[in-house]
Amino acid sequence: MFILFTDFGLEGPYTGQMKAKLIESVPQTPIIDLFSDAPSQNPRASAYLLAAYAENFPKESVFLCVVDPGVGGDRPGVVVRAKGQWFVGPGNGLFEMILRRADSDAKIWEIDWRAESVAPSFHGRDIFAPVAAMLALGQDVPGSERQIDWQRQVSWPDDLSEIVYIDQYGNAFTGLGHHCVKPSFALMANNVYLQHSEVFSGVSKGQAFWYVNSNGLVEIAVNQGDASRLLKLEVGTKILVSDEAHR
Repeated sequence: MFILFTDFGLEGPYTGQMKAKLIESVPQTPIIDLFSDAPSQNPRASAYLLAAYAENFPKESVFLCVVDPGVGGDRPGVVVRAKGQWFVGPGNGLFEMILRRADSDAKIWEIDWRAESVAPSFHGRDIFAPVAAMLALGQDVPGSERQIDWQRQVSWPDDLSEIVYIDQYGNAFTGLGHHCVKPSFALMANNVYLQHSEVFSGVSKGQAFWYVNSNGLVEIAVNQGDASRLLKLEVGTKILVSDEAHR
């Protein structure tokens, strides 16, 4: 199956144009819209989100990923093989956490294939989607294999103490994995301390709290409310983790 992960937004022609390219070459392969609203023009935040959600998909899934503020510039296009899955997209750090968490079970290629006509501003449609289709068809990677340390973002932390995504309910996902916290810990966001609850109904209506979401990321929420509005959260807001409860 194809898994789409982009910052194209929920409206406009871009996702549809990429899907058309995939269907043209591999019409019987399912296409899953995972994220169309990944952190806009933010490969760093998107890298943590992608790694958390990729784990739930089967081997041989082909992830077509476009969060690409440098499209048309000198950043390379890449293919990554990690934990039996394929990832196609820009080499701008978007796959850093995928590579890092795969340990030795990872390879990376620089895409050198080009269609006859390529729009400089839409590599997602004209390069990445056709390459994803080739992989789904079992063809060789159209590129040159690179050393695993090529184009890496070594300064990025393994877990990111920031908001990386806000969903339609106003719940704020962090780049922290479940292993970074314990139920006794408190989180602080914009000078507000938050206690843990396993579920929404574990706190009063309108109360903010933190929990570990279904994909293993630490998330800030409000029972029947909007955490992003209440706490003035946005992508990039810093989060402090304390091993002491604050009441």
